[in-house]
Amino acid sequence: MTEIEQAEAQLSELDLLASMFPGENELIVNDQLALAELKECVEKRTMEGRSSKVYFTISMNLDVSEEAMVMFSLACILPFKYPAVLPEITVRSELLSRSEQAQLNTDLTAYLQKNCLGDVCILNATEWVREHASGYISKDVTPSPAPGSTVQPGDRVLTRLWIYSHHIYNKYKRKNILELRKLNWKRILIRHREDIPFDGTSKDMERQRKFSVFEEKVFSVNGARGNHMDFGQLYQFLNANGCGNVFQMLFGVEGQ
Repeated sequence: MTEIEQAEAQLSELDLLASMFPGENELIVNDQLALAELKECVEKRTMEGRSSKVYFTISMNLDVSEEAMVMFSLACILPFKYPAVLPEITVRSELLSRSEQAQLNTDLTAYLQKNCLGDVCILNATEWVREHASGYISKDVTPSPAPGSTVQPGDRVLTRLWIYSHHIYNKYKRKNILELRKLNWKRILIRHREDIPFDGTSKDMERQRKFSVFEEKVFSVNGARGNHMDFGQLYQFLNANGCGNVFQMLFGVEGQ
């Protein structure tokens, strides 16, 4: 399969997924720039100018018991050579512990490696998750109703956005980082979105909070302009706050 054929296969699969997951927030393309580049490459029959991997998230409400449904999300990144190589898929759910999530993702990768290498396989991955995900949730965990199922009018949804933007070198902007939301920005990408049901209480809000304050963090800055940072320390910081898994989503490489 040529590079153009691989790109065509990716685009065709995205069209299929859009028809299979038509509901609001069921399929979210997190990197619209990468999708635009993919479409342009297919249209012009050249891979020149393609710089970003297509990244999207599929959200599914799954039955885990007779009484409740649980939201599972599949964050999918398509390497340039996909489907010749496997996609990068990370399955998440609020009810999965870190070890349960790791085991589920390991088993999913093993299944895809054995049965789907060389073919488009995102739908296969969603079906595998539908059939097996409930088996990874601890029996003593009580599921909360998933959005769109049995949510009561008083329930709320907390949204967490993981945003990737260009470097900020201007000292004034960095000093006044709390004012950034008022500025006009370009090339800001929402790499990942999490929609989490919660009861609206301060206690539940604190339970979902990853960081205690909004601040700039730098780790072992170096380089002529002080514009390089130790990504290993950044990964350790994210991991210590229970979100090390987003490192790959933000930067496209495994954290270590």
